[in-house]
Formats: sequence, C-alpha cells, structure tokens
Amino acid sequence: MDPALAAAFHATWPAESVREVGGFHVAHGHGGGDRVNSAYVVGGWRDADIAGVIGLQRDWQQPSRFLVLDEDEPLAATLTALGFQPARATAILQIETARLTGLEIPPVTAFDLWPALAIQKDIWQAGGIGADRLAVMERAARPRTSILGRVDDRAAGAAFVAIHGGVAMVHAVEVQAELRRKGLAGWMMRRAALWAAENGASRLALAVLRSNKPALSLYQTMGFAEASGYRYFTQPSA
Repeated sequence: MDPALAAAFHATWPAESVREVGGFHVAHGHGGGDRVNSAYVVGGWRDADIAGVIGLQRDWQQPSRFLVLDEDEPLAATLTALGFQPARATAILQIETARLTGLEIPPVTAFDLWPALAIQKDIWQAGGIGADRLAVMERAARPRTSILGRVDDRAAGAAFVAIHGGVAMVHAVEVQAELRRKGLAGWMMRRAALWAAENGASRLALAVLRSNKPALSLYQTMGFAEASGYRYFTQPSA
C-alpha cells in the first residue's frame, strides 16, 4: 500500500485508542472487529517489539492479533514460527473516482446521507454489523457519509464511506441476502464515488475478503484494481 492509502485505511475505520510499541501501532477498539483490535507495522520492527505487543494485548484482555500485509513476508514468517495462525485473507482494491462517475444512477436506487437511517442500521445488523461497528463509524472524522441502496422498491443495501487525505474508503458494505445479484452493490459504489469526488477524493478504495468471489468479480468488472492485501495472524488461546 502506498502511504496515502495506508493512512486512509486506518483513519477511516478508527480504533478507540492506539498505542505505539516499537515499530507497531497497537489498536484497541472495545469491539468493532479485528481491524481495530490488531497491531500493524508503522516502521522497522524487532522481535522484542512483537513480545511487547503481545504483552500489551494481554493486558487489554484482547487476543494477540497482527494485521500483516501480503508483502511483509518476514513478519508473516516470524509470527508463524511463534505459533500464530493466518486467517481472513483480504484484498484491498482501488479505483479513480472519475472512472465511476460517468453513468447516471437510476432514480431512487442509491443515496448518500448522514446520519444513517434506522433501516440502514437494521440492514447492517442483519449482516452482523452491530453497535460496536456503528461506534467506529461515529469515530471517523468528517467528511463521512452512508450509502442507502434500494431495489425492487425496497431499502436493500447500506455502506459507510469516509475520506482521509484524498482517498475515500468504503466500509461495511451490506446488501440483504434475498436481494443480492441485482446489481445494487455496483450502483452503491457509483454513488459512493460521486460523493467522494464532490468532497475532494480522487480515489475510492475498499477491502474485500478473497473468499467473497462474487464481490471480487463485481469490483474487478467495474475496474477496481488490487493495491495490496493482508491477513490476520492470531495466537491461539492457551
């Protein structure tokens, strides 16, 4: 990841607090998902730093977890040797906002609005995005917004978008299961790109599980390109 994308990746989905331990930042989110409860590299690290991270996470009664970029093979190898196990391989995709703003969005299909509506929170809740993740959205600095998607005359999708340093990151994309594969996610991305461009962002980016083949296929068809990827390395509980 280039520095601007890396900064936006963390700033637009912020932890409640972050501590520096050697070459790592250690995020503490009190819930909110793995990203805001992981350690990640910010500079040159040493083996002693890893021990310090583990100790701090233990003090926080938090699982020992590192977010490791695919290109950081030395850290992955070191954690593996310590018994950490990788999971949730994820791709980070990006596109220039201008590439998504040329098509007119069908009427009453996708809207940007803040704060999010109760129906969006219900959609997120049904997809496992609960109060702790909504708290992360509230912590994100402005500009920020939510995307409401509609299909078949029904509210069907929700997403969160925030901007940092000219990069707009899309998070918490959720479409109701029975209304998927109708093209709604694509229109929601285009609405996000329009909002991002209007608010000074030249890039739109998101993270998607590599196991989510339909979503990967959609985004790649739209023109998104992979910028990086990562896995979480977690130490099994004793």
